[in-house]
Amino acid sequence: MAIQLFHSLFALAHAAPPSAPPVADRIGHTDPAKMRDLTAVHGGAGSMRFGPLLGMDALSTNLIFIHRGVIAPKSGIGQHFHDDCEEMFVILDGEAEFTIDGRTSRIAGPAGVPDRKGHAHAIYNPTDKPLQWLNINVGMTKSYDNVDLGDPRTGVALDPIPQFVTMRLDRSLLKPAGPALPDASAGALYRRALGPTIFSTPWAYVDHILLPPGSTLGNRTQPDMSEVYYVIGGAGEATIGQERAAIKEGDAVPVDLGEARAIRQTGDAPLELMVIGVARDLAAKARYRAETEARMRPAR
Repeated sequence: MAIQLFHSLFALAHAAPPSAPPVADRIGHTDPAKMRDLTAVHGGAGSMRFGPLLGMDALSTNLIFIHRGVIAPKSGIGQHFHDDCEEMFVILDGEAEFTIDGRTSRIAGPAGVPDRKGHAHAIYNPTDKPLQWLNINVGMTKSYDNVDLGDPRTGVALDPIPQFVTMRLDRSLLKPAGPALPDASAGALYRRALGPTIFSTPWAYVDHILLPPGSTLGNRTQPDMSEVYYVIGGAGEATIGQERAAIKEGDAVPVDLGEARAIRQTGDAPLELMVIGVARDLAAKARYRAETEARMRPAR
């Protein structure tokens, strides 16, 4: 019953509108009051609160959804896999036991674990505190698929060193943006947390950006790359095309193919962003990778 409700909410949240709404209406907002209570998600233990941020209508590329939720203590999402899409569970606050293909490790947030298509994954909150959770799904098409394995992954043996790829959103790892992010103003900090080789779909990268007070990302257009800017912390203003909208912690800002975007920090706290890049298709992703490597190659 719980998984049926999960997929019913998924379908309702991701039905495409007849026309593109204004930019302010396209931004997904984290709203705990609108989250629904679910139990036994993908055969997992306990319960969680769930709410969609962005659906498959958010971008013309193969972003399928971004979900935001809270996993209760001693609860989780059971082991399952996808044949035609891939996901990444991100914990924004707390610690979780992540599983990939039956191997499990405990990881402290903020961190994420990507799961490539055809591989199984799960997450479990073994602590006594709620776990702040984010889920990103990108496919080979706009079609979501899953097979549940009936394994909640509770009480399992843990590997002290994860036997799978992990991603940390650690500010201490950031460096001055420089040529890696040429549209950033002085003072902006940047790190590519996951690159194109990690993903087998058109999902191209995950970036981590920190804009101190007064910093900006200048106007930029990418004809073959779409992006989502998730606000980890702070506040700012996003300009997409000719439209401006205020953004704050918990917002997800979609930028489609060919759309000009600019972002500036506002307020006293730095604006911290996680950026999800999804290419037009696999050929565009390959071109992007080649161009990026050429740009970053030291001059002789």
